[in-house]
Amino acid sequence: MSRGYMLSKRNKPKPNLVLSGERAFEILRRPIITEKASLASVNGQYVFQVAMDATKAEIKAAVEQLFSVDVKAVNTSIAKGKTKRFRGRLGQRSNIKKAYVSLAAGQQIDTGIGA
Repeated sequence: MSRGYMLSKRNKPKPNLVLSGERAFEILRRPIITEKASLASVNGQYVFQVAMDATKAEIKAAVEQLFSVDVKAVNTSIAKGKTKRFRGRLGQRSNIKKAYVSLAAGQQIDTGIGA
């Protein structure tokens, strides 16, 4: 059974994503300012809270558009909300999606933390 040649997804160039200004602000909610985030900023990584429906490509386009920097990579994680009690009743905190944005060498964003 001959498959011929197969195009790899990795070899295809990714199109540049263009966001409206409003969508860019919806994607990036706020910078996360913690001790871990300030240590990462020394190495050119910045942490943002982003919308739950945002993709890595949208996050990259939003950061490049709003801060005029070159983004090297975007890693995301979802922190599940904790179950808490309030006046004897169970409640659930909201889930949070974090984006770890790595910038190209020599680039930086002024978030008010780190170096």
